[in-house]
Amino acid sequence: MTKFYVSDMACAHCAARIEKALSAEGIKYSISLADKTVLIDGCEECESKAAQILDDLGFTAKKL
Repeated sequence: MTKFYVSDMACAHCAARIEKALSAEGIKYSISLADKTVLIDGCEECESKAAQILDDLGFTAKKL
């Protein structure tokens, strides 16, 4: 499991955009808007794909 800190995930709309994109790729995740984190439950390929998705959406994600 990998946790990303997404400092610019500021609202429910941001979280929904991330949820939609990760779900479309079949990535298992959980999002905490309060903590500004996205937890990826999967292999390294899933983590890498999730990082790319966050970047493509315009979010800055730091792996914790």
